[in-house]
Amino acid sequence: MLNIKNFVLACFAVLALAVSPVSGVARAGDPVIDAAKDAGKVGEKIDGYLAPVSSVDPALKRKIDEINALRRQFYANLANQEGTSLVAVARVSGEKLVAGEKSGRLVYDDTGRWIKKP
Repeated sequence: MLNIKNFVLACFAVLALAVSPVSGVARAGDPVIDAAKDAGKVGEKIDGYLAPVSSVDPALKRKIDEINALRRQFYANLANQEGTSLVAVARVSGEKLVAGEKSGRLVYDDTGRWIKKP
């Protein structure tokens, strides 16, 4: 039952991200973040949030925090609608974001380390 619920939640989360007015923000889509991802400074984490791979300048850190706050709000709203936890929604979204990340970018997965996406 839990696997079916996670599957349904994942489908709903992907659809909601695609049609949401904040979907571009929820998925980053910001040129500063995209450039930082391409440079290996920022990556997607399996928990649904962006993170610096190493130390970054304060302006980039603020941008990461801003996007993560919007994602957290989006995940909380979706969790409330679906009657599940924010952590569950964030995790399912994170799995999708990591899976869909471009080749060559860094992702933080279940191994507990940053890896380059093949």
